[in-house]
Amino acid sequence: MTEDAPLRADARRNRDQILAAAEAVFLERGARVSLEDVAKRAGVGIGTLYRRFPTREDLLAATYSARFLAFAETTRNRGEKIGPLDALRTYLQDLVRYTNMYRGVAASLGTVLQIGTPGCRATSEEGARLLTRGQTVGAIRPDIRFDDLVCIATAISLATEQDSAPQARIAHLAGVFINGIACPQAPVERPTSV
Repeated sequence: MTEDAPLRADARRNRDQILAAAEAVFLERGARVSLEDVAKRAGVGIGTLYRRFPTREDLLAATYSARFLAFAETTRNRGEKIGPLDALRTYLQDLVRYTNMYRGVAASLGTVLQIGTPGCRATSEEGARLLTRGQTVGAIRPDIRFDDLVCIATAISLATEQDSAPQARIAHLAGVFINGIACPQAPVERPTSV
């Protein structure tokens, strides 16, 4: 679901209650929780939830939107200060960390990013920008697409979402992928701490 038309006060209140409830329930029990449980926590009927968010992915995209906007802004601010491979590696690692915020989101990441919320659009645009930047300077193979990054983020998220301390594994797997898409003549970049 893309940006909503202006809502009546009661509809806005219901939407806000649903999003707050979804955030709490997803953090507690994961993204695969029953949407009836979300509606119950929000104090609204399931029909009200589905009118605002026709699919689980619509609800996930809406709950992630503000975070994804902040993520894209942080990535943009850091982007030119580090090399193109390191920028894309860091983007990928951070995207996985955000994805793992709610257990069970990984399998829906590609769909969630296509929903069209401001945060989903910003995150996708920033990933595509970093990829193009790397390709333009010859650091990244020209046959790699943003969808490939999403597939890898999904795979890494699935591989690490149950780890109690996944940061090192996420960094390792992201590095393996970035090394695999780097052009052979690209200068080796040492990962930086950001």
